[in-house]
Amino acid sequence: MKNFNLPDLGEGLAEAEIVRWHVKTGDQINADDPMLAVETAKAIVEVPSPFSGVIKAIHGNPGDTVATGALLVEFEAGTPADSATVVGTLPTGDENFDYAGTTNVSANTSHVDRTRAVPAARALAKRLGIDIERLQGTGRGELVTVDDVLRGGPTGQQAAPAANTPQRNTSNLDGGEPLKGPRRAMAHSMANSRDNVMGCTLFDDADLHDWPPEQDITSRILRAIAEACGAEPALNAWFDGATLNRKPQSQVDVAIAIDTPEGLIVPVVRNIRGRPVAQLRRDVDRLKQDTHSRSVRPEDLRDFTFMLSNFGMIAGRYATPVVVPPAVAILGCGRLSHDVIATQKDRIEVHLRMPLSLTFDHRCVTGGEAARFLAAVIRDLQKGN
Repeated sequence: MKNFNLPDLGEGLAEAEIVRWHVKTGDQINADDPMLAVETAKAIVEVPSPFSGVIKAIHGNPGDTVATGALLVEFEAGTPADSATVVGTLPTGDENFDYAGTTNVSANTSHVDRTRAVPAARALAKRLGIDIERLQGTGRGELVTVDDVLRGGPTGQQAAPAANTPQRNTSNLDGGEPLKGPRRAMAHSMANSRDNVMGCTLFDDADLHDWPPEQDITSRILRAIAEACGAEPALNAWFDGATLNRKPQSQVDVAIAIDTPEGLIVPVVRNIRGRPVAQLRRDVDRLKQDTHSRSVRPEDLRDFTFMLSNFGMIAGRYATPVVVPPAVAILGCGRLSHDVIATQKDRIEVHLRMPLSLTFDHRCVTGGEAARFLAAVIRDLQKGN
């Protein structure tokens, strides 16, 4: 008997939603044949079989949200695959697979293992100083989830509120829909940012009066970010608040927030420094197309070093964009407008200007570093070409 548990699909996510099964109980399947499709927070991923064998049982239906490490398929297995095409770690032995690094009880063992938990739950418990071994998991197979850690307490039960704490009335939420896919991922990311970032935002404007017609706005912003990262490298970095360790990044990889009906998806434009704007535009167009078709690759969704929110393409002048760890900064670009300004020649003119909002993690980035970065962005944007 061999079990296949949902692996980390390469995005560091705690869960995925089953979209469709390609197999049913009793089917014979070969290693690397498509087995099911799951929807992560960002994309739909086809998961191949790691074994050749007969499907004994499948766990979960389309629409179910499955935690990373949860049991998906039981095999009457033949020979394990020599290699598997799915990103992440796959089971290749007789024991169940637990991505969090624990060892499960197999059919041939009798020892008691330590608590099973999804990776995000284990990391969160460590950060909050909670003994995860004392939590009662509510996931499939008593897997400890992020929500179990957030509830805290030695038995997984939320502590009783203080006598003076007002209680929320949730009766008006009956019949509501649980967040899924990108919206659920956004909720986790924003909670992570709230708990782990000391955000501070600077505001200013770039004067685009010297721009020739038909300038590509997004590509010009990316070029300006690359120039600013060269001028002030402190904002192109990763920061670990638990260890107070800051790691500057030599390559500039910018995550761009893309609005979709399902929620925000944030693919990454790689290695933007020194590249022509035409090349940057091709990369942006490809990522937008893949994002809207939900076919963006997992490797295009991780390991960003800086963030961009070009919300002005829709509406809004200034904002307080949110930094998602381990990155330390995000640039928000507002709606372009024609503003009346006084020139150095004591004249009144109308200039096209771009509002800018730079949020940075003030735990590891100083105000001076952030101001120099924003000044460098403005200098590059104000060039005619």
